[in-house]
Amino acid sequence: MAIPYEQTGRRNQKARTREALVVAARELLATGVTPTVEEAAAHAAVSRTTAYRYFPNQRALIGAAHPEIDRTSLLPDDPPDDPEERLELVVAETTRIVLDWEPQLRASLRMSLEPGQEPTGPVLRRGRVIGWLEDALAPLASSHPGLDRTRLATAIRAATGIEAFVWMVDVGGLAREEAASTMRWTARALLRAALSDGGPEPAGSGRPPGG
Repeated sequence: MAIPYEQTGRRNQKARTREALVVAARELLATGVTPTVEEAAAHAAVSRTTAYRYFPNQRALIGAAHPEIDRTSLLPDDPPDDPEERLELVVAETTRIVLDWEPQLRASLRMSLEPGQEPTGPVLRRGRVIGWLEDALAPLASSHPGLDRTRLATAIRAATGIEAFVWMVDVGGLAREEAASTMRWTARALLRAALSDGGPEPAGSGRPPGG
């Protein structure tokens, strides 16, 4: 297996160079530019040849600029037991991430939608938001054992991620804070609907509304 360039020799120096390129990419994204490797290199005062050793293409660079939040839970150490309260805490944090990292998330979304690309681009990788939402909905395992929590978490993610945010701001004309507030409201509405009617139904279930 090939060893990444930055993990061979002078690792501390290489880690600093890689971070400088990532910071440069994020700064350019914040100005509305989706940087090429060359542009990030120039912004970071790193040679183009060196930059390509870390990031062979623009897609790899933008993927590295995407926010990495490896927490398994967004809940506090002593979370509430009520699913709605837990969900509100998690969605408040995920919408904050969208607001704080909007340029990077938009760039990742654009790249994930490019023709010929795999559907799971950087913005969708690992399904981490689904995991955070499932964690918020965990008490439903006891109170509503028949409810498919993963399917519900997926529905909430679809209505509260960068994709929904971009539509509300760019097409719907909402201010950014209004869009974030709407996403939080939507999450609550989806949970309440699921508790009332049993949640999203599997394809071909034939279950009548409210059944």
